[in-house]
Amino acid sequence: MFQIKRIYEKLDKEDGFRVLVDRIWPRGVSKEEAKIDLWLKDMAPSTELRKWFSHDPERWNGFQRKYTQELQGRTELIIRLLALGQTHKTVTLLYSARDTDHNQAVVLMGFLMKQIKKH
Repeated sequence: MFQIKRIYEKLDKEDGFRVLVDRIWPRGVSKEEAKIDLWLKDMAPSTELRKWFSHDPERWNGFQRKYTQELQGRTELIIRLLALGQTHKTVTLLYSARDTDHNQAVVLMGFLMKQIKKH
């Protein structure tokens, strides 16, 4: 099972295997505090896409489309995440954005769920 969570939220034993999916390390969080098991910075949107989106909800539809296209080219990383989902009861995708509805983890989670349904 996959779930998403802001890295600033309290650590919970239900988090399972914790994967940071941001390209840039979150401000104000030490590596010790983060308690991540894996940092997949290459799973994050490209720098160009991240800057273009700039967490503007009006660009959300375009961001989803463009980031999904980027994810389609990251087969090895997607396979790795899906494998983690099979070996761990829970995999928590961590992100740092303030907007809990419009961020890359939401798109990534949807992408992973579609991949699981396909297979």
